[in-house]
This record gives sequence, C-alpha cells and structure tokens, in this order.
Amino acid sequence: MGQPQQQFRPQQPIQPVAKPKIDPDQIPSPVAVQENDQAQWDDTPFITSSKTLVTPLASSDFMAIDEGNCNPRFFRMTTYNVPNTEDLLSTAQLPMGLIIQPLAKLRADEAPIETVDFGDAGPARCRRCKAYINPYMIFTNGGQRFVCNLCLYENEIDPNYFCNLDMSGRRLDIDQRPELRNGTIEFAVPKEYWNKTPAAAAYVFAIDVSWSAVQSGMLANCVEGIKEALWDANGVSRLAPGAQIGILTYDKTVHFYNLSSGLEQAQMMVVPDVDDVFVPLSDGFLVSPETSKSIVESLLDTIPQLFAENKTTDPVIGAVVQAVRMALENRGGKLIMFQTALPTSGPGALKQREDSKLYGTDKERTLFAPQDDFYKKVAESCVDAGLSIDLFLFPNAYIDVATLGCLPSITGGESHMFPNFNPARDAVKFKGNLAKLVARPFGYNALMRVRCSTGLRITEHFGNFHMKNSTDLELAGIDSEKAFGVLVKHDGKLDEKVEASFQVALLYTTADGLRRVRVHNFSTPVTTLLGNVFRWADMDTTINFLAKGAIAQGLSKPLNEVREALTEKCVKILSSYRKNCASSTAPGQLILPESYKLFPLYALTLLKSKSLRSGIDMNSDIRVHHMRMLRSMGVSESIAFFYPRMVPVFDMEEKVGVRGPTGRVLFPPLVRVSVARLNPAGAYLLENGQCMFLWLGRDIPSNYLMDVFGVSTLDEVDPSLRHLPEIESQTSNQLRTLAAYMQEQRGKYLNLVIVRQGRGQHEEPEFLSLLAEDKNNDAMSYVDYLCAIHRKIQTEVSTKPYENHTRLWTSR
Repeated sequence: MGQPQQQFRPQQPIQPVAKPKIDPDQIPSPVAVQENDQAQWDDTPFITSSKTLVTPLASSDFMAIDEGNCNPRFFRMTTYNVPNTEDLLSTAQLPMGLIIQPLAKLRADEAPIETVDFGDAGPARCRRCKAYINPYMIFTNGGQRFVCNLCLYENEIDPNYFCNLDMSGRRLDIDQRPELRNGTIEFAVPKEYWNKTPAAAAYVFAIDVSWSAVQSGMLANCVEGIKEALWDANGVSRLAPGAQIGILTYDKTVHFYNLSSGLEQAQMMVVPDVDDVFVPLSDGFLVSPETSKSIVESLLDTIPQLFAENKTTDPVIGAVVQAVRMALENRGGKLIMFQTALPTSGPGALKQREDSKLYGTDKERTLFAPQDDFYKKVAESCVDAGLSIDLFLFPNAYIDVATLGCLPSITGGESHMFPNFNPARDAVKFKGNLAKLVARPFGYNALMRVRCSTGLRITEHFGNFHMKNSTDLELAGIDSEKAFGVLVKHDGKLDEKVEASFQVALLYTTADGLRRVRVHNFSTPVTTLLGNVFRWADMDTTINFLAKGAIAQGLSKPLNEVREALTEKCVKILSSYRKNCASSTAPGQLILPESYKLFPLYALTLLKSKSLRSGIDMNSDIRVHHMRMLRSMGVSESIAFFYPRMVPVFDMEEKVGVRGPTGRVLFPPLVRVSVARLNPAGAYLLENGQCMFLWLGRDIPSNYLMDVFGVSTLDEVDPSLRHLPEIESQTSNQLRTLAAYMQEQRGKYLNLVIVRQGRGQHEEPEFLSLLAEDKNNDAMSYVDYLCAIHRKIQTEVSTKPYENHTRLWTSR
C-alpha cells in the first residue's frame, strides 16, 4: 500500500493451452530485489527500533544498531505489522510465525552483547509471567513500580533496583542500564538457575574404526580433520578456555583412551561387553587440549595403523552414546561421532528396511520415521545430561538416517552426510565442516522459552530439540547456526494503539563454563489494515517458516499432498491480496504485493528441494537428511539454499574481489540462476550455503585459464581441484578473494567444484540442478509455475474464462 507500481509486461499474451510466451526478463527478479536491498544497506546502518524502515532482507550484508529491538539476525517475523484479530490474519492467509536464531553471529562491526549481573538476587523479572526486564517495560509511581509489556501486570521494584524517573518517565540511570536500552542482553545468573555446576564444555570424538572406515579412507582423513579442527597452524587450541577433549574408537567393541599429560603415550582400554557398557576410567578420559596436545596428536597419528587390518564390519554406535552419556552425565558438552555403516548388532541394532518400491507412494513416509524408540530414548537421556550429538555419516549403503538421526535432532546437534566417501572428492569438505563445527559459538545444557503479549499465544515449535511440556524447548546443545520456528496465534483482540511484544529467553551454559540467560526482545506495531499486513510482510522469513511446517507435515502426510498444499498456500495468499487490496484493477492482471512478488519463485524452489521434490531417484536417507537440515536452518542460510547466489567472475572491474578497510569484499553484479544466463565464453561462481561451483564455459578464453589455472585449454583444467591455484595475476587474486569471502559468510564449508561446460558426468548435472529458474528436479520452470499460479488465482478471484482476460503482469 502506498508503494509505487512496477509494470511487468510480457512480449506476447499468455495462451491458455500453448506454452506461455513470456520474457523471463519481465517477471519479478530475485537478483534485482536482493541488489536493491543490499544497496540500501551498503553505507547505512539498520536502526532496530525504527518503525519506518523495512527490515533488511536475510540475503543482505547489513550492520544493525540495537536500540531496543533485537538484531534481525536473532529474530525475524513473517510480518512486522501484527493483525489485530484472528479474522484479519485469516483473511490475509499469511502464517504468523517467528524464526529465532538465539546465538547467531554478529557482524564484526556490530556492538557485542553486553552482560549484566544482578548478583544473588538474579535479574529483575515480572512476578506474574516471569518475563525479564527489558526496554519496553514502563516505570510508574516515581520509579517504584514497573508494568510488564507482555502481561501488563504492575510489579513492585526491588529496593536495590530503584531509581527516580525524569520528566518523561525514563529512569535517570538508563544510560548505565544496558537491559533497559538494548533489545538483546545477557544476564549472569545465580545458583537457583543451575541444574548442575557449570563447567567449560567437553568435546568427545568417537571414531568408527571398522573395516569400512579403514577401506574408504574415512579413518585416515578423520584423525587429520580432528587435529586441524582442534589446533591452528601455530598449535594453539581453537576451543574455548577451559574446554576439555576426549577420544574413543569403536567397532564391535568400544575403546577408551587415557590421555593424561603425565603419560608417555595414550593407554587403551577395551570394553567388550557392549550390552552392558561402562566407562573404565575416571581420570584421563577428558583432558586439556593444551597440556595433553602431544599425547592426543600421537594417538590420532597411531589410530589408522592400529586398526589397518581390522576386519570387523559392524560398528556399534548405540553403546558408544550410552558410554559417553555416563561419562559426561554431571558435566555435559558435545559428542562428535563418525559412523560408516548401519549398526546391525549391539544396543540399538537396526534392520535394513529401505524399499525403493515405496518411493512416491503414500507409504513412503514410513521410511522417514525411526524404526523403534531406542535412539529416541537414548537421545532424551542425553538431553538430561546436557550432551549434544553431532553425527558424521559415511555410508556406502543404506544407514537409516531417520533412526540414527534422532541423536542429533533431539539433542540440538547436526548430521553431515558423505555417501560413498571418496577422499579425493570429499575430504576437503569433510575436514572443513568439522573445523567450522568445532569453532562455532556453542552453548549447552540449555532451555528456551518464547513469551508474547496478552492476546497472543505460542502454539507450535519447529526445529531440532526436545520438549517435555508445551512451553520450554530443551536443548542439550545449541550453536550459532541453529534456528527454530514458532507459530503464533490470537488469544483475543489486540489493541492497535499498543504494540505487540515478544521475548525469547535462552538459559544456557557457555562453552567456557558460564551460566547465562540470553534475552532477545522485540516490539512491533499492531494493525487493523490488511494492506499493512502485506506491506510489512517478510517473504524470506515466510518461506523458511513454511518449509519447517512442510517438513513436519511430511512425517504424517504423503509428500504429494504436502507439495500441493504449498502451492495452494501460495495461491491463497496472493488471491487474498488480489481480492482485498487490488480489487479495482483489471481482472486479468496478476497482482503481486511488493513484499511477496518473489513468493511464487521461492515456493517453487521449496518444491524442488531434496526434502520435498517428487521423483523416485531420491533415497530416504538423503531425503530425511535434508528434511532435518531444513528444520534447523536459519533464514539467511535458507534463502541462499533455495535460490543460490551466482556471480560472473570474468572481465571483473578492478574494485571487485578486493578487501576494503572494514574487511568487506565487493561482489560483481548477481546473475539469475538459469542456464540461459550463462555465457559460453564466461566463468561463474555459484554458492548455496552448502557448496560452491566454478562454472567454465566451453569458449572461455585461454588467457583467463592461464591467469586462474596456469593452463591454456579447458581440457587441461583439473576437475578434481578443491582449491584454486595461487597464481599471481589480478584475476586469480580477485577470484580467490571472492571465494574466501563467501566461505567466511557461511556456517558450513563450501566445497569448491570445478564444472567444465559439456564435460564431466557428475559435476555439470549437479550444477544444473541448482539453477532454480529452469525446469529441473521434476518440477516446472519459474515462468511455467508463475503462469500456473496465475491460472489458479484467476479461478479463485473470477468466474470469467481465463482466456478472455487482458493480460498484464503487475507488482504492487
């Protein structure tokens, strides 16, 4: 509403039967939207308390200044104007949801989060709803009381927290009170907030040493990866101060190691009875990475030789988890496991149940559920112990991710998949992901609750966590990349004169052993106007939220129904806008709200994702892995995942690919991801937050190849390269800087894959499958899907035959 109209005119009218003849340049472009938004925030900070500025897109690189509302990196909404009634929300057809990423990394130039210590009394809180003190609570009675912004209860101030008010009702000490100025704050908390004595995190690495681990090359690369993750090139520990490490190996038995610094070498202790596993040592299992560095490194170097002749083929993962939970029961931390095969014996033995005949049928969803509840119960016991589990899987056959994946999904961890592990192809990505995982900001033994204003209620949560009640998310571990979805519903009519407030409270232990409550506060206007609901809607957040909801539905409904429901949701949202906000326009126009003009494209990319796409070529392990990955993915990561970032890296201007004084790097203009946009004489860098491709056209000039690879023909370029050669040329320097900067911006390691046009049986099809605007992955092209959506909207809003309408594409 009040936004300028942009006309998108096709070159020819749309024919009702024949294939639509629409110029792709004339339909909404994600590249144009993202670049326009980025330009707005290149030199201007985002003030979080502003009610006149639209929140930066999740794809934008912006600097936020916290002035009462928390940074969008931590908290995003599907719309920043909350409908005052359930009826208004129902008319809009938009979901009212939140995506919360409590430990998200701040940009280097953003102010760090401040910590406030109230001493033994603990932080000031509302006596009724237990909300923490925040900038939106109103002080009354000369400063002796405060009114809670969430439940409106009037509280008495603790005498130790009293301060007089100025003429405008603000406390005189507000400049010395970060909790009254900042949207995000951390409180140091007293012992009543402890369920166990806080300690620095423990990191335990459990390594499969069975026959398949040795033969695949996983074992040799695993021990190298652990060393690189734990210590930098100068031998300095990458872990938080005070953190400890432990190593164990396993096949059909479990092997513990005493790593005490006083020993000459590590001592191995074998527990053969995996059905009654125990921890054979109390001291020396967990050690300092500084004082025991030489012993740990020596052990890691020895392990591949120690098990080189191992013929055991059945690694018992269940017993390992039980043992580590016992060892860390009074402490907590992180267990990182490396598994190569389906465990068919020992505790939690699983059966082969993959059945390709079920793909595409109503019974396919049975493959997405665990075989039994053994791993679910073990994971829940790990939550009680504050033990988070990360799982690296290296299967060469079915490994039942649906069942084993309960371990990370319930404990707040993460799964990583490397099917048919090939060291030449996968080792760099494996080691890179392990290093990034260990280096992330991490907390454990956590509890999270979301509170909201009177008149609203939290009804559902989406993500990887455990819940014993309807309000608290229990998180054995949480890191900077984990996000959660929250569905909000009305519990009454809201007053449009009073803003809606939300508060996220995360009680956790930091990696260096401090018990903290991190609090994110957000306040946003309430509206009675449907136009405002759409104007302030956030499409990036909506698609992430819908993805999390679709994954949840996929466990109980056939995937074809889930896909149809997503398309239907897209139609209903756009039809609502068409009927209620643009009814005066010609009936044949496709009217798209400015904030949602890319919604059909992103709905299509969600349908093409490995979580939901149709086709019988997607095995259940890969599908479930992607489902769980999407369930915990943050908004900025998901936008790149659905619609990759692609830039031309030939004929670059001198200012491109050069680090500025703040460390930022200027990118070339983005290119829409379609094969029609690729110049055969060009080169393009594409990344989707998971991997990186360098596409080289068949007509690429030889001088470009010489500058970047040191060869003169495309056939001489080695497609197995995982790092760009360090060649002293301007083009090479620019390209390597761009690739490095992309790496820095992502939470996962971006494995470089060289794609030579018309060459390579595997690399090029994989690259082409990421071109979201094309017809691929058993789904339509963007143009075709947009036409299909238009037809469905016509059915919703008009009884006139489609072919009789004048056709005009309009974004509003």
